[in-house]
Amino acid sequence: MAPERVAVLLMAYGGPNSLDDLPAYLADVRHGRPYTPELLADLTERYRAIGGRSPILELTRAQAEGVARVLQETAAEDGATYQVYVGMRHWHPYIREVVPQILHDGADRLVAVVMAPHYSRMSVGAYLARLEEALSEHGATLPVHAVESWKDESDFIAAWVDRIHTLLQRIPETERDEVVLLFTAHSLPTRILDWGDPYHEEILTSVRLVAAAFPNQPWRFAFQSQGASEEPWLGPTVEETLDELARLGVRRVLLVPIGFVCDHVEVLYDVDIAHRSHAESLGIVLERPAMLNDHPLLCRAIAAAVRRTLQQARVGTP
Repeated sequence: MAPERVAVLLMAYGGPNSLDDLPAYLADVRHGRPYTPELLADLTERYRAIGGRSPILELTRAQAEGVARVLQETAAEDGATYQVYVGMRHWHPYIREVVPQILHDGADRLVAVVMAPHYSRMSVGAYLARLEEALSEHGATLPVHAVESWKDESDFIAAWVDRIHTLLQRIPETERDEVVLLFTAHSLPTRILDWGDPYHEEILTSVRLVAAAFPNQPWRFAFQSQGASEEPWLGPTVEETLDELARLGVRRVLLVPIGFVCDHVEVLYDVDIAHRSHAESLGIVLERPAMLNDHPLLCRAIAAAVRRTLQQARVGTP
């Protein structure tokens, strides 16, 4: 029997390739809602401060290459051939631009993975809705299986443990136990709580698993990168948490953006510039481990989630 052709689609947020892209990018993020010149100016300065563009596309493609290599190791055992694609929610290549290629290549099944480990209907659910819309536009009938959450994949946890351990080893042993681990993830509007959305608990599951590897380190969790809308957003904020830690006499913080998997503006600007500056004003040294990017363990975690999802789908297939 011929191996099953399995398409794996990694979906990420997307980001502008240049400052000139920002007006169109911002319009897409806001679903066409008008925005103020001040909002565009602020976003422009943020991207200018990190080099004038987002690295998210090439980093996601590097992750895709790593995932493809791992899946190739078990393809024969799985009775499958794997082809890994990359689609973006808010910039090129849009998810809708990648779907025709998947269909043209003759996939028998599609496994969709959002490059965000923690499920929320507002975030992960939105990616899956975009994919469903794109498939519907083409009248596609191939089975689609979503990896909705991979928060507790053992290699995902191990990847963060490795990154944190590497940074902690650079700190003098006599000072190490005084370092507070501050885990962060992107905030969402508080209205998700009315839906019984699992996002907060999903994140805390990952945080607890990683923190367990560092029993001597006190830890906190905070939400970062609250949106520009006037509605309330999940907290506590990083700023509030740093203020509290300063009052407690903490002088060294290792901020771990566990809700993200690669370098982009929420890390390179929000953490490395804005939060570091705020910490410095409080007399706190804020450091950050390297992002996972295409860490081999991250690629193995995603591949494992894909394989598990595929196996579960096949069990349900007559």
